[in-house]
Amino acid sequence: MENLLQVGIISSTHGIRGEVKVFPTTDDVTRFKKLKEVLLDTGKEQLCLEVQWVKFFKQFAILKFKGYDNINDIEPYKGKSLFVTRENAVKLEQNEYFIADLMGLSVISDDGGLKGRLRDVIETGANDVYVIDLEDGRELLLPAIRECVLDVNLKEQRMTIHVLDGLLE
Repeated sequence: MENLLQVGIISSTHGIRGEVKVFPTTDDVTRFKKLKEVLLDTGKEQLCLEVQWVKFFKQFAILKFKGYDNINDIEPYKGKSLFVTRENAVKLEQNEYFIADLMGLSVISDDGGLKGRLRDVIETGANDVYVIDLEDGRELLLPAIRECVLDVNLKEQRMTIHVLDGLLE
């Protein structure tokens, strides 16, 4: 399991006093209000940044980090990802999972006829869609709904699914 979970990407600077505009990669943009620190992946190292304040603009979070008071201090980090540790991640409800934990799961159908691996998760408005590469070379787009996802066992890295009629045609 991943210990670091991505919460956003610095899309650009905001103003000249070191603020950044962050595109959230989390379901709930307001979760940034509760963040005290984030890890910035520079590509060479990970920097622990203390969040000084947060405000919101359209779909973005505007963050100010302590010690970064000038546009020149923060400019090199445009396009870089922000992470939190699993301990600082939002608490999940029952039958909720972090996408990072689902990636690569072994997938088997309830009748044993289909086997594959979960390659991607497409986030849609209604429900997520799991992209599963089947062993026979086909791709299955499976809606992440109770009727289709019967069991997720992260310990055993396995997902049991039910394929509704018409999904493989």
